[in-house]
Amino acid sequence: MGQEADLEKLALESKVVAAGRPSKQPDGALNPPIALNSTFHEGGPVGYGRYGNETWSALEQAISILEGGKTLLFSSGMAAISAVYSLLPEGAVVVAANNGYQGTTTLLKKLHESEKLKVRFVNLANTDETIAAIAGAQLLYLESPINPLLEIVDLPKVIKAGKAAGCGVAVDNTLATPLIQNPLNLGADIVIHSVTKYLSGHSDLILGSLSTNDAALYARLEQARRYGGAIAGPFEAWIALRGLRTFSLRMEKSQQNALELAKRLLADKRVSKVRYPGLPTDPYHGLAKSFMKGFGAMISFDVNASIDQVDLMCDSSKLITNATSLGGVESIWERRRKWATESVTVPENLIRFSVGIENVDDLWADIEFAFAAAKIK
Repeated sequence: MGQEADLEKLALESKVVAAGRPSKQPDGALNPPIALNSTFHEGGPVGYGRYGNETWSALEQAISILEGGKTLLFSSGMAAISAVYSLLPEGAVVVAANNGYQGTTTLLKKLHESEKLKVRFVNLANTDETIAAIAGAQLLYLESPINPLLEIVDLPKVIKAGKAAGCGVAVDNTLATPLIQNPLNLGADIVIHSVTKYLSGHSDLILGSLSTNDAALYARLEQARRYGGAIAGPFEAWIALRGLRTFSLRMEKSQQNALELAKRLLADKRVSKVRYPGLPTDPYHGLAKSFMKGFGAMISFDVNASIDQVDLMCDSSKLITNATSLGGVESIWERRRKWATESVTVPENLIRFSVGIENVDDLWADIEFAFAAAKIK
């Protein structure tokens, strides 16, 4: 696939366009095919459709180039996360967020309650608390920015502490993306993505990925996928690779919109708090600037209104979609505490806002309309 040596010389914006292409040949295809095979002739490296697929390989190569580690594609982000935990022995100690992505925390709570794992839930944004919890742990599971409060974890310091203690380190990089930070370069063992979100970017598929530069760990994760069965469909992989081509442009525009909208929300009396690390007033701004190359396209903000009003506000927007996802070209928001599994540390009146690529003034006009429709003054 392609010419990897040449790709390494390119900027990331060019890599997302060039990666995962078939090798150059006369009349050769520019894009990889959608490979619809469950069965292969004897003697090749794949063997069976649950073990590999040409279309997976193209997307895996592209993500590998972005993250700096060999990549495995999974049927969903949660499937990828579950594969990581499946490598741990029964009773292993895991350090993880007490207020992170609710899919991860819900899974960890179930594993903890069933005594399959012993989970130490901590405030990952509190560096001292996190480092103090690492002793004796087998896995340090990080996410930054933390979803949905957008707190920033001191990844360089915390990853270094985890590795010094002999602890495996995994980082969910879905919100930041490899355009903003590269955890493997900071010493992490595994990087996780919900490919559903920013990498594919069009809210039309479910996929996940794991990347690592540890060959032995990669082999174990591949076996977890092979025998766990959480494999990706070739159609989804092909669509995701097509979406990845515009990833850099989408992320650039979404970040620009997010910063502008965060500034406007900060100045609005109907909003009591804005969480966005790109604001100089944000408590995590300085830390984010110290190792990140951007601030992402997620905003969380607290509305000065009742729960019913906030729900009505989210449901009244015309351009912004009231839904429970993020990372698409379209703007999406929701009141996060409507979900029973969301952390109690998340305010009831908090709106998580995934900012898309629309015209920023149109987005602001829609926000104003939603405020008015919910009678929030």
